Amino acid sequence: MNWDDARFFLAVARVATLRGAARALNVDQATVGRRVAALEQALNATLFLRTSEGYTLTNAGEAALDAAEQMEQASHELQRRIEGLDDRPVGLVRIASTDSLAIEFVIPAVARLHDAYPDVRVEIKAGTEMLNLAKREADIALRTIKPDNPDLLVRRLASWPIGLFASQQYLDRRGTPHIGSGFAGHDIVGFQAHVDAGERYNLAQETVQAARVVASANSSLLVRTALAAGLGLGEIPIPMGERDGLVQVWPQRTRAQTYDVWLVTHKDLRHTARVSKVIEYLVEAFNPDRPPT
Repeated sequence: MNWDDARFFLAVARVATLRGAARALNVDQATVGRRVAALEQALNATLFLRTSEGYTLTNAGEAALDAAEQMEQASHELQRRIEGLDDRPVGLVRIASTDSLAIEFVIPAVARLHDAYPDVRVEIKAGTEMLNLAKREADIALRTIKPDNPDLLVRRLASWPIGLFASQQYLDRRGTPHIGSGFAGHDIVGFQAHVDAGERYNLAQETVQAARVVASANSSLLVRTALAAGLGLGEIPIPMGERDGLVQVWPQRTRAQTYDVWLVTHKDLRHTARVSKVIEYLVEAFNPDRPPT
């Protein structure tokens, strides 16, 4: 099996359409169809059933899929190892991050990096999706959950307490909630995962039972923005609330869990000059003694 043909086969197998595969590979649809047909001819086997709902793997296709994924894994490993020997701070580095961390830390770090190493180009992918470092979807990741993959190098950059915040505008309008009231008469900005689960949860060790959830979001940046707009009360990392000029309510109470930030990269890239330089500047950006940008 030719790897160049195999990657077209893998793309179709994963999205089940030629159009989707073409979009993923950044080629035209006809090229994908030709490459898949060439692979079937070379293997003398039908790999897909063409149906109205898309491309479905045959038994031969299932067997080919396993082999192609092993080829893909070997290709990524080869690329990582070769790049790991690169001692020039030149080229592209992909960083996966949450939107909040990207704005507050990654972009300022990249600005300082660019002054010293202008030939290092950075691609920032912000979101909650966990990108796969082994498949080169990213070279460096900033994560709030520590991974347990032994092939990854992990370093904790921050461990922040989480507090209850609101804007001064909201507190002037609604007052400060009383401990033990279950937030009666108050509005809450929650994380979407809690709302979707339909669970009763706590904010600052107080059960949210009498409050009205007026907004929810799936990222800390959106929750922070909603709090700054005066929508209600919500929990966010204390350094973030202070940066936004919000008021911490019940400062004597914080969540038992901390908001941890982990820097993650693949061990095969640890000696790559451009990756090492980006890591160096990211670590410095989280130094608590560095003034906020």
